[in-house]
Amino acid sequence: MTAVKDPIRSQRLTHLPPTFTTAQAHQARLSSRDLATLVGERAVDDLSRGVYRKADAPETAHADLLAVCIRAPHAVVCGESALALHELIDDIPTAVHIAVPRGTRRPTITYPPTTVAQYAAQTFSLGVERFEAAPGETVPVYNAARGVVDAMRHRHRIGETLALSALGRYLRRDGRRGARELQDIARELGALSTIRPAVEAVLA
Repeated sequence: MTAVKDPIRSQRLTHLPPTFTTAQAHQARLSSRDLATLVGERAVDDLSRGVYRKADAPETAHADLLAVCIRAPHAVVCGESALALHELIDDIPTAVHIAVPRGTRRPTITYPPTTVAQYAAQTFSLGVERFEAAPGETVPVYNAARGVVDAMRHRHRIGETLALSALGRYLRRDGRRGARELQDIARELGALSTIRPAVEAVLA
């Protein structure tokens, strides 16, 4: 990281978390002009509109996830992004996939590229866990079982090959226990008729 030239600016920056918002910076008495200077000095990276990360923060391959989840704090990482985090697909998603409860405002995020889905409010929190995107920084993500069930439910959108590949990899890894968890989640989501025959075919 390039040294911050202004000692007052440097001291104020130290009080901020590794990834922070413009509002947090203002609370730490860093103005928008200060932030622009810090970006120019390469002391902070501009991740997304209103979201920054200290250049000396621990390295992460998930800066896009952090940026999107900070901008959409009520969203949950879903779809291909969740499957990739759980190592159930080899594809690298071209966008961050998030879900918000149906009936709520859909966040508009152009960078990083973001795809927003709306899930039923009554089952929105089913299968949510925390993923450590960087040391000490977590984002909400659907667990592996919920991710697979959602992939099968929306296979017409993400592709049947991808959905079935994720299902097969999950079952090979988690076996009968995983199959039970899949069916429990599918039952809650009203998707048991889709999941059960697919699971039986893989385990046959």
